[in-house]
Amino acid sequence: MDIQRIESYMKRVEQSETETFQPVGNKFKVGLDLGTAYIVIVVLDEENNPIACEKQAHNFLKDGVVVDYSGTLRVVKELKKKLEDRISEKTGREVELIDCAIAMPAGTESSVKTHQYVAEGAGFEVVAVLDEPSAANAVYQISDGVIVDIGGGTTGLAILKDGKVVDIQDEPTGGTHLSLVLAGNYHISFDEAEVIKQDYSKHREILPILKPVVEKMASIIKKYVNLSETDTIYLCGGTCCLTGMEKIIEKETGIKTVKPENPFLVTPTGIAMNCK
Repeated sequence: MDIQRIESYMKRVEQSETETFQPVGNKFKVGLDLGTAYIVIVVLDEENNPIACEKQAHNFLKDGVVVDYSGTLRVVKELKKKLEDRISEKTGREVELIDCAIAMPAGTESSVKTHQYVAEGAGFEVVAVLDEPSAANAVYQISDGVIVDIGGGTTGLAILKDGKVVDIQDEPTGGTHLSLVLAGNYHISFDEAEVIKQDYSKHREILPILKPVVEKMASIIKKYVNLSETDTIYLCGGTCCLTGMEKIIEKETGIKTVKPENPFLVTPTGIAMNCK
């Protein structure tokens, strides 16, 4: 993995949350990520240059499954409108975002239709459906290894050989579980625990408390990965923002474990890259 290329590219994607970039050409590639903790939409131009990004925290999905359709639809419509307004202002012409790609945690394929209905209800046309770890590899571009996408609800992984995905797995255990442990430990609400978890200055303090959950994530990886044939684990997903968790996973699995500085937007960006 060319970590320097990825860091540079993802910084640009992160920057597109607050700054709209001038696109190359007139076509746009949209990635809609309906995550457990956040709904994210990333817009790229036809050459995969980051143009704009919007995200919104919510509680309308559980482990990749939509539990509040109307709430999810409302947020997606709002984010789509914000992006269209931003890009229209930047380009000086009216822009409507139509084509989009979506992705699912592995094992939740039965919910694809619901995700499609949300996208279509917001005015999108779904042109591609992926699993989340494979979507992330559009950014990472690795040929051999394991991509692990740890989101709010699940730990999902894609095993790659010679550039092809040979196995996809996903199990419950994600950022929500970390917040529940923090809430119990500090005797605070779930929402207060979420704030602490997202505060980088608190990560050194909370990592020992969260270590058992991270070890559980590592055990999920070990369950499906041939340890003797795998040399690197590549992390992505919002939960992987927890400082130092990669060291715990590396120690538990015995496999070199790496992640970019900001792994949160990797998957939604990879989803957008697959919008063709």
